[in-house]
Amino acid sequence: MNTRTSVPDALEVLAVFCGGDGRHGNLLGVVRDGRVCPDEASRQAFAKELGFSETVFVDDPERGTVDIYTPGLRLPFAGHPLVGAAWLLDLETLDTRAGEVWARQDGEFTWITAPAAWAAPRTLRQYGSAREVEALEVPPPGEWIYAWAWEDESAGRIRARAFPGRGDGIEEDEATGAAALLLTDRLGRALNITQGRGSQLLTAPAPDGTIELGGRVRHAEPPPVPTR
Repeated sequence: MNTRTSVPDALEVLAVFCGGDGRHGNLLGVVRDGRVCPDEASRQAFAKELGFSETVFVDDPERGTVDIYTPGLRLPFAGHPLVGAAWLLDLETLDTRAGEVWARQDGEFTWITAPAAWAAPRTLRQYGSAREVEALEVPPPGEWIYAWAWEDESAGRIRARAFPGRGDGIEEDEATGAAALLLTDRLGRALNITQGRGSQLLTAPAPDGTIELGGRVRHAEPPPVPTR
């Protein structure tokens, strides 16, 4: 089955967690009509072929029912796909396999709210300086590592990089919302995270134990469709 050529009309590509200059951000594929990939196998195949860190399929655009995939896994929850979907669908809630996620728009930022417990476990590895984080080589597959260091602890500013370690072609994740939730939960404070080449993620813990995660979203150019 040529899954790629069956989807382009329903596919939108977004950059999520862009920097203040509008650059960078983690690319996200959004299939706005999930019926074009009606089952888990076809969705997984398309997500693998598209090759982004995550692809989201919209099953009900009015209720915000979405289904999230990496190139090799189906996920109950992930940060950057949900921030992107919230921006694109302009809804107050999203219905995920993990549960209901609240969303809101605030000027140039789109926010979602969720408990950190919904994020898959990752190794949060602290370094002594932002320069050390920036100098890291991609580690071998096997462990999901979120490398971080304070840039300005008093201001809550952090430099981070993310290495999924899944062996699925994504050696480094440009912007990782779930990891930002886990780090915010561990540190217990609002954070302003610069990740990857220059993506920006903002977080704020709430009194009820949930965490708000926000960033800028824009449309991006879709990848070329291969000829076969």
